[in-house]
This record gives sequence, C-alpha cells and structure tokens, in this order.
Amino acid sequence: MVNSNCDAMSIIFPNSYDNQVPELVSERLMASIPFASRYRMIDFLLSSMVNCGIDNIAIIVRKNYRSLMRHLGSGREWDLTRKNGGLNIVPPFAERTVKVYNGRVEALASILEFLKAQREKYVIISDANIAVNFDFNAMIDAHISSGADVTIAYKAEEIPYGFLNLQATLSNDLYYTLSLEDGRVRKIQINPKEPGIQNFSMNIYLIERNLLIDQISKAYAHGYVYFERDILAPQLDTLKVYGYKYEGYSARISDVKNYFDENMKLLDNNNLDALFHAPIYTKIRDDNPTRYIGNAKVKNAMVADGCVIEGEVENCVLFRGVKIGKGAKVKNCLLMQDTVVEGNADVEYVITDKEVTITSGKELKGSDTFPVFIAPRKTV
Repeated sequence: MVNSNCDAMSIIFPNSYDNQVPELVSERLMASIPFASRYRMIDFLLSSMVNCGIDNIAIIVRKNYRSLMRHLGSGREWDLTRKNGGLNIVPPFAERTVKVYNGRVEALASILEFLKAQREKYVIISDANIAVNFDFNAMIDAHISSGADVTIAYKAEEIPYGFLNLQATLSNDLYYTLSLEDGRVRKIQINPKEPGIQNFSMNIYLIERNLLIDQISKAYAHGYVYFERDILAPQLDTLKVYGYKYEGYSARISDVKNYFDENMKLLDNNNLDALFHAPIYTKIRDDNPTRYIGNAKVKNAMVADGCVIEGEVENCVLFRGVKIGKGAKVKNCLLMQDTVVEGNADVEYVITDKEVTITSGKELKGSDTFPVFIAPRKTV
C-alpha cells in the first residue's frame, strides 16, 4: 500500500467543526461521520497520506471518540500497524500533559515531547471535515521549491452557507481565507463574509517539525489558542507563508444540508471518479453482496454491500446493511447503515442515522432545501 518513504509525519484534528453538524455528532465526531456509502470522513485523509508514503500519523481527539477508535482499530486497513510510527490516537488524559484542548496550540503543546522524539523533517497538520484525495507529495515539493516556512493548502471556491452562518464564539469554529501575492500569503482573513470566489483555506498545513516545536512552545507560553490566528497571521512579514492551490475534487462538510448535498453529488460518475482516482481504504465489514429481490427497481443509486432491496430506490445513497421492504418507495435519500424501510413506506428527502426503522405504510417527506433527519436507533 505505502509505495515510498516520505520525510513527513501527520497530525489530524478529528473534532474540528463538530458544532456545525450537531445532529450527526451526537455519538461520534466529524472524522467518523459516514460518507459515500461505505466510508468515514477520515478514510480519505488517511488513505491520501499512506498513498503518499506518510506512515506516522497522530490523531488528537477531544470527545466522542469511541466510534473513531472502533473504526480505526490498530490501523491495519491503512497499513499503519507497525513498530515505529504507524497510527497513534491521543485521547484526553492519556498522559499527564494531554487534556481537553480549546485550540491547536494547546493540543500541539500537549504532545511536544512526542514531536521532539520523531524523526521526520516535516509535519502535516489537518482537520477531517474534507473528503479529498490529496497528493501530499506534490505539496511537499511545492513547499521545498518555494523555500517556505509554512505552506497552506487552499481552494478557490465560494464560502459555503454553513460557514457564513458559523458561530465564531464556539471553540475551534474559525475558518480562513488567504490574500496572496506571487504565491506568498500576505493576509489571513478570519471568518470573512465576502461573496464570490475566495482563496478558501483547507486547514491543511505543512511546516518543518523543529519550527513547529519552537512556535508552539512560544505561543503556549503566551497563552495563545489558535495556530492560524495567533501564530501565523501576526508573523506573515517574518515567516515565509505560502499558499498551495488545490484544484482537484473535494467535499467540505459545513452543515447537515451540505452533508446531504455532497453525498448526492457522488451519484454523478464524474464526481465519483474525481474523488476516487486513487485508492481509498476503509474498515472491512464482512457482509454479503447486495441482493435485489423480486420486482426491485433501482435507479441512479450508490449502494454498499449487505443491502437487501425489494422495493423502489431512486437517487439514493445506501450504506451497509440497509433493507428496503416490498412495495416501499425511497427517493432522494441518504440511509446510513442497518436502516430498515418496511414495506409500502414512501420516503423522500430523508437522512437516517444508523439502525433507524421506518415502519410499514409510513409517508415521510422532506424537501431538497430541508431534508428530514432521523436520529440513530429511532423507530418512525
């Protein structure tokens, strides 16, 4: 799986932007939200990293991390089960210095001794709210050729509605756009509201490990919280901070409606091919192939393994183990694993969390602007 050695390690923050999707993170965190029929959000970052030869990955969690640990296990599916490096999940209070952090500065300060003990030259810092098949080697090459101290990945796009209405007072809920001059970042805007195409930061950063240790040590001593706002933004004249423009496909989760839309976009084969142009790995669930029984009709759907379909399905994303009963009609829906839609139910524009049951004969309809969400293990 890992095709080369890469002189970089990675640190992932899996809880970032949890507050944007409260319905989806009642029992999990952003990184373990199901996406694209059989994957979790973190699968895309992890797979991108190991495909680029990055095999030393630390994940610093804050809360609701049991589902993530259950999904990742020892990291075997990503070839991260190894004696040196590999996958390292850091929960709060795992050590004396590790606590529930408020921002990246506190989180990184809590693992400074770990960072000092590593051998890699570079550190990649990332959130887990973006499904992307990212070439980190290309970013490293651009970083070296530009002579940058810090490189920030960004994408030219409009700011999603969910971010524009973001509550800036909530911990970790900041977003950033970049003003560039010949590739160098001259200004970092915090929670801007301007319309139109922006250089929207992907919150993926590349920095030399020793420089990161030095910057975090100083920032923590001054009581700083945010890596971008408190470290990078004030030092743009002294630190060489460059932008790296990403032009590939990405799905950035900013609210529940946006989550629904990003899943539905993958029903377009062009988007699907763009996201999965390199292998994406995930936890294996031993299941039977999907069965289509009797007069089942399926049109334009992404269907994972283990499903049983007897009714009609159109424009839907079905996760593992979903069952659609005889005579049921399911259209424009996102049904998470082990959801059951019983016979003769009529369901449209609905998001179900795991293990939901929609009973026989029920009619449940949302709209394209407001899909109905059903919490896990509920019966309707």
